[in-house]
Amino acid sequence: MPPPRISAIICTHNRDDYLGAAIDSLLQQDFDHYEIIVVDNASTDQTRTIVEARLPHPRLHYIYEATLGLSAARNTGAKAAQGEILAYLDDDAEASRGWLAALIEIYEQNPKVAIAGGRVTLIWPENQTPPKWLSVNMTGNLGAYDLGDEITYITQPGLTPRGLNYSITADFLNQIGGFDVNLGRVGKNLLSNEELYMTEKALQMGYQVAYLPKALVAHNVAPNRLAPSWFMSRSWWQGISECYREQVAGRSGSHQLKAGGERLIRGLYKTLKYLPDPAQRFENLLYAYGQIGYLSSVVRAMLRPASAG
Repeated sequence: MPPPRISAIICTHNRDDYLGAAIDSLLQQDFDHYEIIVVDNASTDQTRTIVEARLPHPRLHYIYEATLGLSAARNTGAKAAQGEILAYLDDDAEASRGWLAALIEIYEQNPKVAIAGGRVTLIWPENQTPPKWLSVNMTGNLGAYDLGDEITYITQPGLTPRGLNYSITADFLNQIGGFDVNLGRVGKNLLSNEELYMTEKALQMGYQVAYLPKALVAHNVAPNRLAPSWFMSRSWWQGISECYREQVAGRSGSHQLKAGGERLIRGLYKTLKYLPDPAQRFENLLYAYGQIGYLSSVVRAMLRPASAG
């Protein structure tokens, strides 16, 4: 088998109910020169059994990573990968047959591209429909991502491709020292923003970031995520993640209190404004709640130097 041009990597932690379908979708790609790496991130379920049942396939490789954390697992996968392009698929997602072919094409056409990802649709749980309090914008928290039918180059980091359908050049990842292990999910926490931070770095360094409509992935919506409490937790951690990203970028300070406070007031005002609309009301409540998480993280960061002294 010729050396792989692209390495498809699944980082997984206790997701044995979806993992098999994710691996199978990669085994059925209509592209030849690739490998599949499953990074078992300290799972305690049947993850290894599911992978081993498919291990006779020559493309598939299994790695165990004991250090818990998505970014740590991603870095482990990158170190083991042989491909020039690293394509990350979530363990609860399913790639379309043309996913890898669509990803590799953009890198061949445009050497300035360092990051690329594609459209994400949602697979709802059996016999369940989206709740009335779920707005279109909030489906993005479940992974939905669609910028249209044309290839788009991202200039606003907030529009960066979703991590569940995400590729990056091995060279760029090495240049920046890998994924920041202080961002990204660790166990049950919902830290995020690692892809947004990567896009900021890429644009600052003169690279390009692309959205590819043909690089299609479908994401399974776990039933437990169709609860308001999950969205509240997700928003809280989003606020914490945003604070950390600003710290890393050298943009921390007392001005964060003012900015976060203004956003909190704006979110509460819109919550009341849209009181008759359950979806818009909840969306703005989540926004406000995320600012409380953000502000709490800002305050902790400001107190830390004083307590250390």
